[in-house]
Amino acid sequence: MATGSSVNPFNLSDSEEEAERRPDRSDNKRGPSDGPAGQLSGPLSLQADSDPTGLLSSNRTSPSMEGVSVAAAAGGGGAEVRVPVDVIAAQLLRDQYVLTALEFHTELLEAGRELPRLRDYFSNPGNFERQSGTPPACKDQGFGQSGQLNRAGSISTLDSLDFARYSDDGNRETDERVAVLEFELRKAKETIQSLRANLTQAAECEVPSQERKNYKSSPEIQEAIRPLEKRALNFLVNEYLLKNNYKLSAITFSDENDDQDFELWDDVGLNIPKPPDLLQLYRSCGSHRTASRDAVDTAVGEKLGELEVIATTKEALRTAEQTQQRAVVKDLEYQINLLNSEKHLLAEQIKKLQGEIDALKIKNLTVPPFVSESGKPASDQVPLAVAVDNRQYLDVTGPDAVSRTAQQDHIPNSIGTNANTHSDLPTAETLSAHYTKLKNQISRSKASVQFDQPNRKLSPAFHQALLSFCQMSADSRLGSEVSRIADSEESVTLMLGRCLPHIVPNVLLAKREELIPLILCTACLHPEPKERDQLLHILFNLIKRPDDEQRQMILTGCVAFARHVGATRVEAELLPQCWEQITHKYPERRLLVAESCGALAPYLPKEIRSSLVLSMLQQMLTEDKADMVREAVVKSLGIIMGYIDDPDKYTQGFELMLMALGDPSERVICAIHQVFIPAFAAWTTELGSLQSQLIPTLLSRIEKLLRKGEHGLDEHKLHIYLSALQSLIPALFAVVIQNAPFTNTAKLHGEVLPIEVTRFPRPASPLQDVATIIGSREQLAVLLQLYDYQLEHEGTTGWESLLWVVNLLLPQLIEIVGRINVASTTCVHEFSRFFWRLCRTFGKIFTNTKVKPQFQEILRLSEENIDATAGNGILTKATVPIYATGVLTCYNQEEDRKLLVGFLEDVMTTLSLSHAPLDSLKASFVELGANPAYHELLLTVLWYGVVHTSALVRCTAARMFEQILRGMSEALIDKRVAPALVTLSSDPEFSVRIATIPAFGTIMETVTQKELLERVKMQLASFLEDPQYQDQHSLQMEIIKTFGRVGPNAEPRFRDEFVLPHLHKLALGNNTQMVESKRQDIAMQLFEAYSALSCCFISEDLMVNHFMPGLRCLRTDMEHLSPEHEVILSSMIKECEQKVENKSVHEPQGSMSIAASLVSEDTKTKFLNKMGQLTTSGAMLANVFQRKK
Repeated sequence: MATGSSVNPFNLSDSEEEAERRPDRSDNKRGPSDGPAGQLSGPLSLQADSDPTGLLSSNRTSPSMEGVSVAAAAGGGGAEVRVPVDVIAAQLLRDQYVLTALEFHTELLEAGRELPRLRDYFSNPGNFERQSGTPPACKDQGFGQSGQLNRAGSISTLDSLDFARYSDDGNRETDERVAVLEFELRKAKETIQSLRANLTQAAECEVPSQERKNYKSSPEIQEAIRPLEKRALNFLVNEYLLKNNYKLSAITFSDENDDQDFELWDDVGLNIPKPPDLLQLYRSCGSHRTASRDAVDTAVGEKLGELEVIATTKEALRTAEQTQQRAVVKDLEYQINLLNSEKHLLAEQIKKLQGEIDALKIKNLTVPPFVSESGKPASDQVPLAVAVDNRQYLDVTGPDAVSRTAQQDHIPNSIGTNANTHSDLPTAETLSAHYTKLKNQISRSKASVQFDQPNRKLSPAFHQALLSFCQMSADSRLGSEVSRIADSEESVTLMLGRCLPHIVPNVLLAKREELIPLILCTACLHPEPKERDQLLHILFNLIKRPDDEQRQMILTGCVAFARHVGATRVEAELLPQCWEQITHKYPERRLLVAESCGALAPYLPKEIRSSLVLSMLQQMLTEDKADMVREAVVKSLGIIMGYIDDPDKYTQGFELMLMALGDPSERVICAIHQVFIPAFAAWTTELGSLQSQLIPTLLSRIEKLLRKGEHGLDEHKLHIYLSALQSLIPALFAVVIQNAPFTNTAKLHGEVLPIEVTRFPRPASPLQDVATIIGSREQLAVLLQLYDYQLEHEGTTGWESLLWVVNLLLPQLIEIVGRINVASTTCVHEFSRFFWRLCRTFGKIFTNTKVKPQFQEILRLSEENIDATAGNGILTKATVPIYATGVLTCYNQEEDRKLLVGFLEDVMTTLSLSHAPLDSLKASFVELGANPAYHELLLTVLWYGVVHTSALVRCTAARMFEQILRGMSEALIDKRVAPALVTLSSDPEFSVRIATIPAFGTIMETVTQKELLERVKMQLASFLEDPQYQDQHSLQMEIIKTFGRVGPNAEPRFRDEFVLPHLHKLALGNNTQMVESKRQDIAMQLFEAYSALSCCFISEDLMVNHFMPGLRCLRTDMEHLSPEHEVILSSMIKECEQKVENKSVHEPQGSMSIAASLVSEDTKTKFLNKMGQLTTSGAMLANVFQRKK
């Protein structure tokens, strides 16, 4: 039996004649003229405007193209026999002459002879369903493309016909069209419900063949219940409970099966005949036995025919079952595909029908007169209010308005028979918005028209006058809105558009973000552009100064709005709101605009992204004074750079990058490195201009800056360019490994070694993480393995991107480094960090094989070049500290530390022996000394200099101690530094001894350990008091210079008891100096020292005994050597004298006694003396105010 055919439930006659004929045609044999199984007898006529996938169809078969003769129906020979009307009806229905059958049924009704067969057929809406296509079997038998019945104008069931509407009131044509469209809409709804239910059932009902074998082989195992069987049994159980007054049990049972409608048997399945109730089933369960045959029970289509027994043997039965199951599965799969197509086509048809219904209802708003229960025409009663904004409202101002609205809509009684859908079927996902609107409208209308009319004979005027005493007001704006209840999505949207502008100002500021969803939904769905613009204006002005959370809510809503309405409306509706707020007086509002530009970037047309939005952000970056706004602008610009695809905007992007890098705010600088530069680098990588344009442009600007800055380098601009280069290193490395010879062969297979945590420097943001740029850490791990192997074993041949780095970038960078002023610690530090990050990113093998050799070739550290001054010129440049601190410190293994120690020892030796300036070595020690991890290493280098045979090297080592003492632990100073300095202070060479004085001074300035300070004090005292140093001019110069540097920061006791007295002695001795040049040198150093110490707290005794006498001695020298300095010194002396006079003059106040005055003075003196004994330590300062125990 063909899988596409179905058994018509009306093929089996209820009459005796049909019962006698059943055995003759039970084998379904056909004559030569019979059509193939499942072939239609003929298509119905097509309406001109019918949809190809009309809503009414049938897949019933016609047994013959010729019909059934009267003689055959009688079952005899040629004698004429009167055919019963039931046989004629059965034949008409079997041959699908539906319209003829309907006319026949109507004539029988008029004659008073109702035929049950026809009544049941036309009362069952399932008989008028049609499938969206035919199974493959039917297609092969000549159905054409769709195998569908074409739709007639309308086929109504008898109970849906409303003969009252075919009156002569002048509205017959319009009302008929409305009724037809409503009926077809109902049929479409029922079709969708049935198709979806059957689709779900088809997917759930299929029991695997193996399970069926198990059930057959083991009869004691009960076969699993199918969903269709479960729903049928549930219905029968609920019916039994209700019939026997088990109401509470029935209610509980219904609640537990809330996905089933127990009011409607059709909810169980499509065209499933209802079985007898449970009592009848129980009584008849033992009176018959079911035939032993295999059946396929599905609820798809009309009910598939029963499978006949193909063979009696067990093996033949199993073979037939397998064949049938394969056919059923194939049929179900095919029908699933067809049903999916039908679903979309029906949705479009529903939309079209709803549009026609709306149009006809608008034209037919005038309600035909009808008779009320009071016996008077309804037109004499309260008039019906009609909506004025093209949508229907249910007016609640009149008592009969709702019922009259329902009669106006003229909905047939049969509408909504199957409206209840299964709760587990997501209607909103499959039905169109218009169908959902109509369904809700119908259900609301049906629910609201059920009013009990009083059996009274009061006039309508009296009713209206009586109701006027109710306190209702529809005159005001709010009253008008309240009196009309919206009955559709559009009318709700219109109502919200009118009401929201009046609601928002009356909501508390702290709670206004709760209105954001309402405003956005209304703005999305409102049909009027003017109203949408007003709502979006309200959104952006909703909160006066929105905080971070409120801005996030608004931004989230804007993005949702953009996703819903599309790019065109975002450009036309949202962007103007941003433009209006661009110069708002509150920075929070401007911040919202800046963040909105970035958030909306993915949803804007590309032309707008690269023109209008870019210009808006550029204007805000240039003009806005708030740091947080410019920070948000930079981040949004970075997002724009991630979506822009216009190569002509590259120059503008580059200028924006430099502009943002020059911003004075640290927040903006941080944002440019975290977001903008990575996004801009990604774009330039796609353009292929990272290595060819972006990086070379920055390098050329640095070179130009160095050429202009021979007399004064602009370090700020240098920092801008160099920091940009540093942020481009991850993108550059990604380009290198993505364009390597091994990239095409790199595949993720097997176990991949994880990347070491310290393999790359910590990125400033996820956008600078190389793994993010590449795509994943796994892919990066594979590429890194191949990268290291390629560098170590196969070289760089054919690797253009890496060769550019090695042959062009590195030489240019090293040349730039050689032109930097080594005294500029900022520049040295910046380039050191750049090379450190470059080497760490490109890896150890690259650093050892590509970077270090190029530096070593330039530095040329060899013994033969010690005396060649020209050859050692590079050693005095910034190349030395940058190589030492930026390249040699990248990796901290033992061999790396040994290489660094050896390099510093060689540089110190070479510079010392060649009498070259030590600035490069000092810069190296300062940069390395800032990191405590290198203190031990630096002391190792200096100890090498302390024990060196050359006094020049020892002198250099002594001077380098000063550079590393700051930040070094006191324990290390005590154990390593002090012994080395004491050793050098007794060196045979005076120059070595003198070189230790700055280091001793630095110890006095930074150390608080008393024993160590006493040792340093004794050593300095020996320099000043030992007769062998009396005539050492350079020693005196170094001591005075050191006192002036460390005096203000040294311990007060050391300053009071040692520094000031010895400066007084040196000033006094300088008055007798005979050599004019030496006297002038000492005088200038003393002037600098006294100027620094004049800012310190000095007690009155020291001021009188040492400080002012020393100044007077110095003034004596300056009178002859430098008169301009003499004026300054006279002013300083005068100030000191005034301070002393103010302290010494004491006038008793009021009735204060002399004793009290003396006590007060004594307390003051003790306090000041105590303060004078303090160091700068905060802890010691706090101890002053602690009570003695």
